[in-house]
Amino acid sequence: MVHRAPVEALATHAVANQPPDFAPRDLWGTDAALRDAVRREGAAWAGDRLAALGAEAGSERVMELGELANRHPPALKAFDRYGRRLDEVEFHPAYHALMELAFRHRIHALPWDRPQAGAHVAHAAMVHMLTQAEAGVLCPVAMTYASVPALRRQPDLAGEWLPRILSDRYDPRFIPAGEKTGVTVGMAMTEKQGGSDVRANTTRAEPCGTGGEHTLTGHKWFCSAPMSDAFLTLAQAGRGLTCFLVPRWRPDGTRNPFRIQRLKDKLGNRSNASAEIEYDGTWAVRVGEEGGGVATIIDMVHHTRLDCGAAAAGLMRAALSRALHHVEHRSAFGRPLIGQPLMRHVLADLALETEAATALVLRVARAFDEGETGAEARAFARLAVAVAKYWVTKRCPAVVYEALECHGGNGYVEDGGMPRLYREAPLNAIWEGSGNVICLDVLRTLRKEPAALAGLEAELRGAAGLDGRLDAWVRETRRMLADPAGLEVQARRLVERLALALQAGLLLRHGPPAVAEAFCASRLGGEWGHAFGTLPAAVDGDGILARAAGAA
Repeated sequence: MVHRAPVEALATHAVANQPPDFAPRDLWGTDAALRDAVRREGAAWAGDRLAALGAEAGSERVMELGELANRHPPALKAFDRYGRRLDEVEFHPAYHALMELAFRHRIHALPWDRPQAGAHVAHAAMVHMLTQAEAGVLCPVAMTYASVPALRRQPDLAGEWLPRILSDRYDPRFIPAGEKTGVTVGMAMTEKQGGSDVRANTTRAEPCGTGGEHTLTGHKWFCSAPMSDAFLTLAQAGRGLTCFLVPRWRPDGTRNPFRIQRLKDKLGNRSNASAEIEYDGTWAVRVGEEGGGVATIIDMVHHTRLDCGAAAAGLMRAALSRALHHVEHRSAFGRPLIGQPLMRHVLADLALETEAATALVLRVARAFDEGETGAEARAFARLAVAVAKYWVTKRCPAVVYEALECHGGNGYVEDGGMPRLYREAPLNAIWEGSGNVICLDVLRTLRKEPAALAGLEAELRGAAGLDGRLDAWVRETRRMLADPAGLEVQARRLVERLALALQAGLLLRHGPPAVAEAFCASRLGGEWGHAFGTLPAAVDGDGILARAAGAA
């Protein structure tokens, strides 16, 4: 924990001009943009729940848990001392404490066991905040949350597994799921030869009984959170690629062959184990129709993409908050950093990017809520989550880097916290479909789902006439959409334009005028350079920074 009253008067000098510790920090009470977006998108009823998580996630204890979970990453125990296979992963107690926190706050379960308007919005806001303490645990939490719609395609499995999944008890014991007080669910799709092209998977499934039971033989190149209690996976069955649920234990209570070959030595996200695994006669049960594996598991991917966007926006907020904290307590060249015009310009630019990301992700989360009962909203959600996932995750590393630079050399030092954020920043752009895959998904959705385009047009019309720059931007975007022959090579440009149009519309309709004007002038109006801190001179930087600091 943070030491109290350290020695500042040393033998050779006095320690001065250094900021105080960042934590404790109320992640809900200091984030006006998040609070406004939650209310606007229909989750005001969750205010007390979100306030409680924001206070706990920003506490000294939880921030320290995040550091410890990364400083002591998981370790593979493939065998016991006698040479018998274990295929287990050991985690530091800090990891388990963070998982317990996530389950106790019901981040994984809230939209499913208490369905109501705004439930997915509240879920996304919780992801946004907990990410700021530690992102690694959000991987198993996100997959557990996202497994529910896929499992519902197989009612008998859903009846067995959903009560365990929706428990608020985190149970780390490695025992059969039926003996536990709560479970987590992971995903294993990627293979060496296929990457994102899961139809190239070579894992084979052979029937072994009634009720969809099969045995699997093959490998998976990426399997995150391998100590989950079960995994949704893909394998080639008689009628083609099929989705299966693979428990870690067989129905007879013996260990299911789930061979962990090694753990990945990753750039970031180090508290979370990612593994290479092999199936060798591994017992599994079919989920959904045989041959319909992609259609089944895409329900899970669809929801994990929402969490990718929410987590990336949370990382941006974490980086901005740390930069603001540093410059408020640091002076250079005889003046506080926060009072220097160029520094304020940089921070205002970062605040714009962060608020726009938060606004877009929570608007998409509302589409998930509305899509539970409305076909057009469901189609719009499928399109918009890909657009948001692409753009917000792409912007995250740039925001984190610039916030790191605001700290000077201190930002490059491990115990300052920024290097961990910087290593984490690229992950969500890669997980659940890298940039090109996401952009091609957007084109496919636009081509195959007219309701998705109708939902997009309805959203854009909501901001028509509010700003001439947005109107011109939308006209040019529609011109691109009208030329499908040339869209694939321009797919990234199109998705970027869609994201910026949606963000600008949200800020114009609902954001403070200072934020909306600066965003449109810079992102749409061409009054912006190629780095943060190049906003037009006339923007209301004071108003933008006051909001970023937590003012309503």
